[in-house]
Amino acid sequence: MASISDITNEFIREEIEEYLERPEEIERFIELFSAASPKMQDIAAALIDGDHHTVDELTEDSLAEGIEALEIMDDGLIIGMGIVGIKFRENFIFVPEVLACARAMKAGMNHIEPILSESGIDPIGTVIMGTVKGDLHDIGKNLCIMMLRGAGFVVHDLGVDTSEDEFMDAVEEFEAPILGMSALLTTTMPNMGKTIDAFIDEDLREDVKIMVGGAPVTQTFADDMGADGYGKDALECVSLAKEFLQETDDDW
Repeated sequence: MASISDITNEFIREEIEEYLERPEEIERFIELFSAASPKMQDIAAALIDGDHHTVDELTEDSLAEGIEALEIMDDGLIIGMGIVGIKFRENFIFVPEVLACARAMKAGMNHIEPILSESGIDPIGTVIMGTVKGDLHDIGKNLCIMMLRGAGFVVHDLGVDTSEDEFMDAVEEFEAPILGMSALLTTTMPNMGKTIDAFIDEDLREDVKIMVGGAPVTQTFADDMGADGYGKDALECVSLAKEFLQETDDDW
């Protein structure tokens, strides 16, 4: 088992020690960063620090050195943004810091996306994402979308204040097997359940896997609403989506 001393980047070690509190998350990120090369750790550190110039330069340098685009995306950008998502969830950072980190990730992805497009790699699946009716918060949702797209999903973002009909129309239009709903207000959380009920009423529930998330949302709430899964952060959102795809493939 990896230990935190196996992580070469001091900034990353300090971030884990200072901001990660859940044992399973500490263990997960120690494993991830220990397996990443020093250069990938440097990219992740710059992203967590919101330094888009450094992310841009390191990504370009890494590609010039022959490092694969997927490695840079997975071992540098995505796991770095995973730390950002946890810090945001736990109120260690706020919207301006998250936006700076998102800008840094975009700086890296600007180099990565053209390479992935040219390589002809097919998207792994389609996801519909939106914040539920009555809720205008979207930072957490946007983090999830960024991570999902980085992981190879096509994501259709319905934005905020999304009605039940808008969710259903999008799932049908894009033939999406996965739907993600977000809420930040306790007053809008019940609209997740209303949306799930609407899918049931229209005989569409069996056609889509539904995951929910947001600061006040819990696993218990997700279960009570009849959701298929709950993601406590952006990395968990990606993991869930991949699990749903596997389940869909197994059904065929």
